[in-house]
Amino acid sequence: MPIGLTPTPAWASILGMNSTSKVQDIHGRGDLPFPTNLREFQRLFPDDAACAAYLEKVRWENGFECPHCQSPREPYRFTSRPGVLRCKQCRRDIALTAGAVMERTKMPLSTWFWGAYLVSSMTPGLSAVQFQRQLGINGYETAFQLLHKLRAGMVRADRDRIGGPDYPRDHVEIDECWIGGATRGEGKGVHDQTLVIAAVEVRQSKPKDGDAKLRRGGRYAGRLRLQVMPNRSAKSLCGFVEAAVEPGTMVVTDGAPSYATLGERGYQHLAVVESDKPEVAEDYLPIVHLVFSNLKSWLAGTHHGVSPQHLQAYLNEFTFRFNRRHYPFNAFRSLLGIAGDAVAPTYDGLYTGEWKHPALPLHA
Repeated sequence: MPIGLTPTPAWASILGMNSTSKVQDIHGRGDLPFPTNLREFQRLFPDDAACAAYLEKVRWENGFECPHCQSPREPYRFTSRPGVLRCKQCRRDIALTAGAVMERTKMPLSTWFWGAYLVSSMTPGLSAVQFQRQLGINGYETAFQLLHKLRAGMVRADRDRIGGPDYPRDHVEIDECWIGGATRGEGKGVHDQTLVIAAVEVRQSKPKDGDAKLRRGGRYAGRLRLQVMPNRSAKSLCGFVEAAVEPGTMVVTDGAPSYATLGERGYQHLAVVESDKPEVAEDYLPIVHLVFSNLKSWLAGTHHGVSPQHLQAYLNEFTFRFNRRHYPFNAFRSLLGIAGDAVAPTYDGLYTGEWKHPALPLHA
């Protein structure tokens, strides 16, 4: 049963002292260069041929191998078609963009690379209008689709769960919020809001001699998971926790009854009754509330609001950038590595709603 708690020194010793940092899930290919500034990007990717060579190295780490006949012979390359290779053994063509978010694209590879660089390296990201202007794309719809294709490439299919018993001094904060605002012509109140849940690792900075008092007791955010929720039922909320967080992890939630079975599901669960007291939330759930504040500011400031239909895609982008905030330029390499093996939406799929943006599979 959830109980109201008062912060004590024992709480800090349970939940955060001297944690060991985990390596972020970046694309770990040391042989793939990544630009650290605009000049270096222009030097590394001056044309479509350079972009194609990079994609080839992403796809075949140990050298070309024909996917049809497995021949390791060096393929034919075409100056007029840099994105296509031809096997010398079986004479079949291999598109470097096959199976990637860029598959069957008519857009030059250099435009895709510029787009990936801007989206992954700019802290606030880009709206579709800004994206269209920066890349000189003729139609807004084309820029909108290209951005969503890149967002589809920001989610690793094999992404691991956060937390874990190997890091007993870390914990995970979990909470929900409503995304949306006032609408005109629908009467009083707030309409069209969408429920979003977040799980964020909380780690602890080691105090150093002579340092001033650490903010929030030295707690800071690790990895993040965000997802649109259909409702606040136990099936939905606990299903998300099981999909996003390793069993055995200490998880901190509010006192919602829907979380009551987390202990039975293998988690160390601390439920905190906030009782409409902001100081309680600041003591026990400060990091996840900070995440929600930044998320809402980003959606309103950069995108001026988003539709519920595509909200999950924006959550994926926010998560991708948040988890790689210490490696903003390496994120470009990570994005191309993930996007090289991802399914992307079609124009019709985006506008009809048939396309489902990547999300964690909820456990029953």
